[in-house]
Amino acid sequence: MTDPAKTLDFQIPETQSEVKGAAPNTYWKMVSYHFKKRRLAVFGLWITIFLFFVAIFANLLASDRPILFYHQGNVYFPAFSGADKVGAFVWKDLREKNPFVFQHVGGKDEAIVIWPLVKYSPTEYNLLEYLAPPDSRHWFGTDDSGRDVLSRMIHGSRISLSVGFVAVGIALVIGIFLGALAGYFGGWIDIVISRVIEIMLTIPTFFLIIAIIALKGSSIYNIMAVIGLTGWMGVARFVRAEFFKLKQLDFITALRALGASHKRIIFLHMLPNAMAPVLVSAVFGIAGAILTESSLSFLGFGVQPPTPSWGEILSQSRDYIEFAWWLTVFPGFAIFMSITAYNLVGEGLRDAMDPKLFR
Repeated sequence: MTDPAKTLDFQIPETQSEVKGAAPNTYWKMVSYHFKKRRLAVFGLWITIFLFFVAIFANLLASDRPILFYHQGNVYFPAFSGADKVGAFVWKDLREKNPFVFQHVGGKDEAIVIWPLVKYSPTEYNLLEYLAPPDSRHWFGTDDSGRDVLSRMIHGSRISLSVGFVAVGIALVIGIFLGALAGYFGGWIDIVISRVIEIMLTIPTFFLIIAIIALKGSSIYNIMAVIGLTGWMGVARFVRAEFFKLKQLDFITALRALGASHKRIIFLHMLPNAMAPVLVSAVFGIAGAILTESSLSFLGFGVQPPTPSWGEILSQSRDYIEFAWWLTVFPGFAIFMSITAYNLVGEGLRDAMDPKLFR
C-alpha cells in the first residue's frame, strides 16, 4: 500500500519550525520574531542605534581637530590626543583654508588632513558669528555665544544617553534587589518594602529631584544618581509580582525540597525568568530619564554650560525664539525623536513578550 503523502508529492512537516513563515520555538526567538513584525518598533530601534553611534563616535563627527594628520611619514590623531597643532601646522588656520573633509597640503611641507564631518568644537566661541542662521559652514546655525549648534547637539547626545542608561541602571539594581526580597520572602519584609514603595510614589519625583540638586549641586553625576534613586519603584513592583507567581510553581518547590539555598533559587532560577517585564520597564525608563534631564537642563538645574546638552541648547531659545528658530527646532526635534524611539521600542517589546502571541 502506497503512502498518500508520496502519491500526492507532499511532505508533512515534522515540526512547526519547518513550516515556511512559522514562528521559532524558543522564547527569545519568538520575541524577536514578533518584534520584527512591528515596523514602528523596528524603526525606533534603528533610531536608538543611530543615537548610540552618534554618542560613541562624537569626537569623530564633530571636533575642531583633525581625525588624522599625515606628515613626513608620521601619522597623528589630533582628535584623540588633544594637540592644538603639529609643528608649524595650526588646526584653526588649516580649517579656514579648506571647506572639505579631506585636505591635501602641498608645497614644501606636504601633508594629508582628514577632518570630522563638523569642524567645530562644542565649546568653541566665536562672537563674530553670534546667532548665525544655518548655512554651509554651520549646518544647524550658532547659539548666542557663536558656538556651532550641530557640534553641541552631537556631543550633547552623550549627556542625554549616559544620564538615561546610568540612571536606569541604578534604578534596576535597587528595584530588582528590593522587589526580589519582597516577592520571595513575603511576610514582614514584603510589608515594609511595599510601604516604602507607596511612600516614594506619593512624592512628586520631579520636584524632589530639583530640591536635591539645589542642595547638592547640578553636576552630571548628581543628576544620574538622583534620577536613579527616585525611579526604582516601578521595577520593584514588577519584580515583586513576578516572584510571587514564580515561587508557586513546581520547579521552585522542587528546588526547595532538594535543599537549594535562597541565593541560588533567587539569582539562578527565579530572576532570569522574571526579567522580561523588567526589560520593558527599563526601556521606558531610559526615555523618561532623557526627558527628565532635558527638562532640568531647560530650567537651569541640569548640566551647566559650557557642557553641551539638548535641554541646555533648547533653554537658550527662550530669549531668541522670535528669530533664532534653529535653537528651538533642532534640539526639540532631537529630544522628541529619542523619547519617541525608546517608547516605540518599549511598546514593541511589551507586545512581543505577550505569551498570547505565541499560540
